[in-house]
Amino acid sequence: MKTMTRILTLGLATAALFLVTGCQTVSINSTQEIGGPTYPPSDPATVQILRTVPTKPHVRLGEVRAEPSDESVSAAKIEEALRKAAAKMGADAAVVVLDQTQVTGAYVTGPWYGRSIQRIEGRVIVAVAIKYQ
Repeated sequence: MKTMTRILTLGLATAALFLVTGCQTVSINSTQEIGGPTYPPSDPATVQILRTVPTKPHVRLGEVRAEPSDESVSAAKIEEALRKAAAKMGADAAVVVLDQTQVTGAYVTGPWYGRSIQRIEGRVIVAVAIKYQ
């Protein structure tokens, strides 16, 4: 009986932890530059997140698009996702060129004769992956 109580308590604690923290995720979509150079993956810890284009000579590798699951996702988690995706391209840095809320989808409700369309808005961050020369 004690074992069953422990299992139940552990299960409830785990469920409470998920409810408190929520499912904070960042969806990533990467696009390699067509005809651009390819490099082996770099270390995500060394990829810089920049807000302006650097003055150092560099080559553009592609774009990384990040969509957080909700507004409570921390900037650190978003930047970590950008770093990992840019590192897969071999980037030294990711330059954020867009950070805004926009329509990311829609859903339809109601019967066929009186449907309504509801827009789904979300935060979208686009960064350009670059490699220093």
